[in-house]
This record gives sequence, structure tokens and C-alpha cells, in this order.
Amino acid sequence: MSLELTGITLTYPDGDSRLTALDHVGLDVPRGSLTAVVGPSGSGKSSLLAVAATLVAPDSGTVTVDGTPTTGMSRGDLTDLRRRSIGIVFQQPNLLPSLTAAEQLQVMAHIDGRKPRGARDRAMELLDAVGLAGQAGRRPHQLSGGQRQRVNIARALMNDPTVLLVDEPTSALDHERGAAVMELITRLTHQRATATVLVTHDRALLAAADRIAEVHDGRLTPAGQPNGRTKGGGAAAHRVHTNE
Repeated sequence: MSLELTGITLTYPDGDSRLTALDHVGLDVPRGSLTAVVGPSGSGKSSLLAVAATLVAPDSGTVTVDGTPTTGMSRGDLTDLRRRSIGIVFQQPNLLPSLTAAEQLQVMAHIDGRKPRGARDRAMELLDAVGLAGQAGRRPHQLSGGQRQRVNIARALMNDPTVLLVDEPTSALDHERGAAVMELITRLTHQRATATVLVTHDRALLAAADRIAEVHDGRLTPAGQPNGRTKGGGAAAHRVHTNE
């Protein structure tokens, strides 16, 4: 497994008590597969993604990335882990307005200490993979919403992560562009062998997933495979733990 969440509980202060955002959640995601996590607003989807990204430490439980438990790691070590092993596709692309599409990606490599020439080649490879090789010199205001989201996805893959976390990638797109972005995420997951978790409230996107899990009131339950398909090693290799 490239991403494993075991017994994750997360609470937040709520007046004199605490609100449970995640309740003994478990999730295993192997490389080369996409798990869609679906649920209503406020159900715990965003909290799940934040914990998986090691941006928020759970009250209890363990997040394991590439076989390495993150419990007890320092902030610096967690930052290094995210930079090298975890790609995050945010709901809004948040591209830097002064940078071209290629430069948006090259910044990621610069942060990781990679050589400029290699970073340029890698950026062009990824822009080609997302269908934007011809737009490499354009800035965000010159790109459509769907194109900006494609740059966002390519940027998340720049440092060759093993884990890809995707937050509501189609929320600001129309149906046609949203379907194209979802197809792209699915294809890149399989081609680049990432362990991908996609959080969404849009059930129309679920047909592209290898596995589906539903979250309600912080509790995660399996919802099987779309249309009864068996992919990515089947149910035995791709588990969602119940909370019992």
C-alpha cells in the first residue's frame, strides 16, 4: 500500500466539548488505483484529505505513506515527505498570476532542489501529458478554467509523488470540462501508478473510480466498486475499513 490510514480519529474544540470530525477511519489505497470518497457537505471529507496529506495531525491513529508511519515525525520531516511523496490537487488551482504554465511546475522542482534544465524537461513532459504542451508559455489569465485545473494537476505530479490527493477537482467546471478533468486524473493515476484519493460530492464522477467509500458524520464505510467492476487488484487489495 502506498497510502494507509489506520484507526484515524480527529476532533475539534466545540465550546465546552469536542466535535468528532473523523471516527476511527481506516483506508488502504494501493498504487495505480483511484479511491473516490463521497459524502455530503460537513461529513468529514475535507478532514480526511487533510489528515491523509499530513497537514493535520489526528488525535489518534496512524497515517502511513510508502510504508513509513508519520506519527511522531517533525514538521520539517513532514514537509519533506509531502514535497517528495504527496501531490495535492486543490479545489481551486491558485496559480501564480505572473508565471507561465511551465513555470508553475518548475517552481515545484526548484523548491525540491532540482536542476533548472531537468525541471524544464519534466514540466514540458507533464504539460504534454495533460494536453497543454502548446500552452506552456501562457499565464493563468490566458487559460480557460479547465486548462488551469489541468496545470494544477500537472503541478501536483511534478515531483513524481506516490500519493495523489484530489479535492473537488470539478466543482468550478461545467459538465463537459469536469468529465475531461476526471478522465485525465483517472488516466494519470494508472499510467503513473499513484495511490489516488479523490474527494467529491458529485456522484456523477464515481463511475471512473476503482473503489468508492462514503463518509457520513465522520465514519467511513465501503460502497464497493462502480458497476461491480474489479480493477487494481480487486477488493482484497483495496480495502476500506469499517468502524466496528
